[in-house]
Formats: sequence, C-alpha cells, structure tokens
Amino acid sequence: MNIPNDPAILVSFLNTQLRDFYPSLEEFCKVNDCDMDAISQKLAAIGYTYDAAQNRFR
Repeated sequence: MNIPNDPAILVSFLNTQLRDFYPSLEEFCKVNDCDMDAISQKLAAIGYTYDAAQNRFR
C-alpha cells in the first residue's frame, strides 16, 4: 500500500485506517510493511503523537 508522504494528509489517512481496519499502529505497520518509528517521527514533526488507548494520532 502506498501511504501519503505529506504529514498533514498522512495523519488523516492513518487515523481513518486505524479507526476502520486496524486495532493498533503496530498492526497497521506489520500488515503494510511500514516503519512505525519513521511514521511516528514524521507526525511528531507537525505535533502529533500516537495515543494507543484511543488508537489514533492526536
């Protein structure tokens, strides 16, 4: 799966995927062969962090 490169679009894309299809960011990354740390760092650069309890970036 191609994930968006733009951080603002990426956060929206990921939150939708996490809400609709995946129980965690770890599971999303496993299934889609993504680097969880790279995604987290990219979104942290625009002020978002992953909230595991809510399974979304905030």
